[in-house]
Amino acid sequence: MNNQANVQNALLDEQSALAKKREIAGLGLPQITGSFDVKDFVDLPTTLIPAEFFNGPPGTFIGLKFGTNYNATGEIDANQLVFDGTFFVALKASKSFLEITQKATTRTRIEAASAVTKAYYTVLITEDRLELIKANLDRLDKLLHDTQALFDNGFVEKIDIDRIRVTYNNLMTENDNTKRFAVIAYNLLKFQLGMDQKATLTLSDKLADISFSADVLSNDKFDATRRIEYSILQSQQRLNELDLKRNRVGYLPSIGVYGTIQEVAMRQQLDLFDPSKTWYPTELVGIHLSLPIFDGGQKHFRVQQSQLNIMKTQNQMKSLEQGLGMEYTTARSTLINAMNAVEVQRGNMTLAENIYQVTKKKYDQGIGSNIEVLTAETALKEAQTNYFGAMYDALNAKVDFQKANGSLLK
Repeated sequence: MNNQANVQNALLDEQSALAKKREIAGLGLPQITGSFDVKDFVDLPTTLIPAEFFNGPPGTFIGLKFGTNYNATGEIDANQLVFDGTFFVALKASKSFLEITQKATTRTRIEAASAVTKAYYTVLITEDRLELIKANLDRLDKLLHDTQALFDNGFVEKIDIDRIRVTYNNLMTENDNTKRFAVIAYNLLKFQLGMDQKATLTLSDKLADISFSADVLSNDKFDATRRIEYSILQSQQRLNELDLKRNRVGYLPSIGVYGTIQEVAMRQQLDLFDPSKTWYPTELVGIHLSLPIFDGGQKHFRVQQSQLNIMKTQNQMKSLEQGLGMEYTTARSTLINAMNAVEVQRGNMTLAENIYQVTKKKYDQGIGSNIEVLTAETALKEAQTNYFGAMYDALNAKVDFQKANGSLLK
């Protein structure tokens, strides 16, 4: 969980959502800005005044230039939101969005746990297969040497040795293929863990340590609320309800207070910071009230859209609950079948082992044939292959069932 890339990215999404929540909360705090402006009037602006002020003809104007060449303005503005319904709803929505992001991280952790567990089981099965293949090779090697001795003494034909050697060579090929697959399985597990492919990885468990408990199946009942997917949709519905509320409170007025402190300097020369010269102050405070009157029905239709989104999510929740229920039932039945198959194949493997031992004793006593021994050997190897196939299916079914009933990370 500390190194898997998808989990790391999900945690980064959480941090981003938290930063967004704090950003929205910052809108409700005082907003203070400062500015400083300097103007150099290369050509002072002209103001028209009636000419009759200077005994000129009525209806005409005289252009005069007023002001100084250099003006500077320093200003600090402060605004404080007093009431805005949309802001308070948005603040609640940011909390819900953070909650969804946190649940998404949980979902990513579950997916990672599922992938890692299956990859881990694959390595365990492959290691056990290698051990059994080695045991089979040792058994065939001894049979080959025993048959060679019998051939040297004229008790069997060369074709008996050739049959065993063909079987031995095929098993050697299977052994080499399984070794290469074991490397792939380890590399896949490292990838799912976020490990360096060159790192050394040693598993602490054995396949025999993995158990299947029928009690869990008999006592377990489906509950959609235990699934993170359903929980995410519940949070999404709360977000939809807040969106509806946000659009409805858009009809309410918003109130804010503001204030400005300003000082202006006017100079004929660029000596703005001469302490002997005056800066002219201006201060004001005010209250701003914004009342929506008519917006062409925009808010009305936004409310409609929010209501429809709520209805849509309700349908999605109902459909998801049904789908999760079907997934649970399927996973439970699959696990039961897989557990039964493991027991059957384990029994078959034991029977095949016994048959081989009896057949080998008969052969050693000279009352059995080479073909019977090889047939028993083939049946044993097939039973072992079927057992490992059943174990692989059962272990994957166990992970899928834990995921389906929401207990994989518990």
